[in-house]
Amino acid sequence: MKKVLVLNGSPTPKGNTVALIEAFVKGAAEAGNLVNRCDIRSMNIHPCVGCLGGGKDFDSPCCQKDDMDIIYRYFREADIIVFASPLYWWTFTAQLKTVIDRLFAVMEGTTDDGTPAYQVNLTPKKLMMIVPAEEDHDANFQLLHQYYEGYIQRMGWEDAGRLVVGGMLGHKEHQGKPEAIEAAYIMGRGIK
Repeated sequence: MKKVLVLNGSPTPKGNTVALIEAFVKGAAEAGNLVNRCDIRSMNIHPCVGCLGGGKDFDSPCCQKDDMDIIYRYFREADIIVFASPLYWWTFTAQLKTVIDRLFAVMEGTTDDGTPAYQVNLTPKKLMMIVPAEEDHDANFQLLHQYYEGYIQRMGWEDAGRLVVGGMLGHKEHQGKPEAIEAAYIMGRGIK
């Protein structure tokens, strides 16, 4: 059993991203995994203020006290993190980016010997992404893939899978793309 954290960065409560997430979660749960889903849109999470004061308390590493403490708890325990977001300006939404920025507080602390605390306190993670988008060509996803790959490289994590689906501008395009829903389900079901 793996512990999976799905970070839903969609500002839309019932749209393409959520439909893909629901299929993914169904598959992951059927495969025997524990899935926690955070719908960022409905959480009280403030942007990073760049204080450089985080990391002192590993349970609540940020100086701002808001719903990030929920995400920090799931983040620490997770084996797999899923970035789920519609494509906005060729990358993740502001909602998801805000959470990613606030994860910096986990990275700030050091142990007494100077070792980065996250190397001691965090298990290695695998990262996945689920991204529906309007356009459906490689150039549309270039910056997204660069950002995602950079995150994996900097954190020393592993890419566990990507589902990027073009042709999904409106909120109900998933209804005409059963193959995308099936791909999300299979992606989740493949987590062992």
